[in-house]
Amino acid sequence: MMIKSFSAEQTKQIGEKMAVLLQPGDVICLNGDLGAGKTAFSQGVARGLKVDAHVTSPTFTLINEYTGRLPLYHFDVYRLGGPEEMLDLGYEEYFYGQGVCLVEWAELVADVLPAERLDISLTREEEREEVRNIKFTPKGQRYEQLVEELKHLVCPRD
Repeated sequence: MMIKSFSAEQTKQIGEKMAVLLQPGDVICLNGDLGAGKTAFSQGVARGLKVDAHVTSPTFTLINEYTGRLPLYHFDVYRLGGPEEMLDLGYEEYFYGQGVCLVEWAELVADVLPAERLDISLTREEEREEVRNIKFTPKGQRYEQLVEELKHLVCPRD
């Protein structure tokens, strides 16, 4: 599924709508260039999970933990040297725990990601820099269902 977003706020709204569908143990993997909207999407997910704290990209801390309807574990693995450094973070406790994991720059640690997850790719349009294409690629039945439900929330006429 592909959704077009015309502003950072709309990108947040899409994340917020998706958040109502999230369950404990969900792993959401965000990919895209710098400035593509990964953090805006994450902020929307946090808003949808009723997180009160201001969500920023955890570039220097690698993981930020937030309390909401479900615990939110926000990873930014851009500065990691590779998937083996995820072991030092204790990633398995997060990925297979009772919260929701959002992993920015997920392609950098693809080797340790769960086989079942939701991959989201955010790209900017060349002609209109404020426009984002958000592509949802479900891996597994749980995430196929999530994307189908999200489609009905975001694109009710389709």
